[in-house]
Amino acid sequence: MNTIKGPAIFLAQFLGDEAPYNNLENISQWASDLGFVGVQIPTWDKRVFDLQLAAESQTYCDELKGKLADMGITITELSTHLQGQLVAVNPAYDSMFDGFAPDEVKNNPAARQKWAVQQLMYAAKASQNLGLKAHATFSGALIWHTMYPWPQRPQGLVETGFKELGKRWLPILNAFDEAGVDLCYEIHPGEDLHDGITFEMFLEEVGNHSRCNMLYDPSHYVLQCLDYLQHIDIYHERIKMFHVKDAEFNPTGRSGVYGGYQSWVNRPGRFRSLGDGQVDFKSIFSKLTQYGFDGWAVMEWECCIKDSEQGATEGAQFIQDHIIKVTDKAFDDFADSGVDDNLIKQIIGI
Repeated sequence: MNTIKGPAIFLAQFLGDEAPYNNLENISQWASDLGFVGVQIPTWDKRVFDLQLAAESQTYCDELKGKLADMGITITELSTHLQGQLVAVNPAYDSMFDGFAPDEVKNNPAARQKWAVQQLMYAAKASQNLGLKAHATFSGALIWHTMYPWPQRPQGLVETGFKELGKRWLPILNAFDEAGVDLCYEIHPGEDLHDGITFEMFLEEVGNHSRCNMLYDPSHYVLQCLDYLQHIDIYHERIKMFHVKDAEFNPTGRSGVYGGYQSWVNRPGRFRSLGDGQVDFKSIFSKLTQYGFDGWAVMEWECCIKDSEQGATEGAQFIQDHIIKVTDKAFDDFADSGVDDNLIKQIIGI
């Protein structure tokens, strides 16, 4: 067993133009002051991180790590959620996902995908240069719009979709393997990898690649009514990252899982600040610890009610209170009767 590292915080939802949220040094100091000891860095915002430079310059990475270390902060992982989304985009979503891309590749799906793949390649090398063990991303989606089988899906559509998804990601997975970094897909609605079954289908298409792993976020499972504790039992060997995010699901006679096109505050399923939702984090931390998870507990703040500053302030202590320091002895060691080969044989009857 291992003691989970933390508390850490994903910076994406907190970045802004005003201090202390406007650059990596300022926001990391803010996080440190709140009690966090790690930061997960989004790589699409140059206010905090230059992904290409990190891939090409060991000096840049060393200086960045050094500055944060002086604040008591460790870089836990990098994230390419937005770039990963663009590795696989169904044409139905072209105009909406163009917002994730730089101007020079907008309105050009082929160029946009090529740019996204290059971003992931940079991320593999940047993670290696920073000495990181895992990386967070999205899978993208080619067939998400057919998630509900009406009209009836043509035979072979799902198989072809996952075969193409695997084809696009396999070279990226190989690059992460060369860098010695696990690529962790956040299992998330809107992605073709949105539950355990779809992860298994993708895993088969990439030949059970050792670097194909999961970012575990129970909030997305609450909203799907999926057993998020059993999920750990099934997939713990592939869970290499952990987002600590809360959620609640309160169905009514008017709306359920699909949400009725309502705003987040009016949906039956909605994200909440840590401790305000329904996720059983005591059991989650126990299971992850039991299975030897040696990564970081990273708070991802998303709440439709509570202010982000309050959520972050409470979140650091919430995670700290849930981290289990692994015992170095058995609770019944006091009753140890010692080793006696003759006694053992006598007990067995031999």
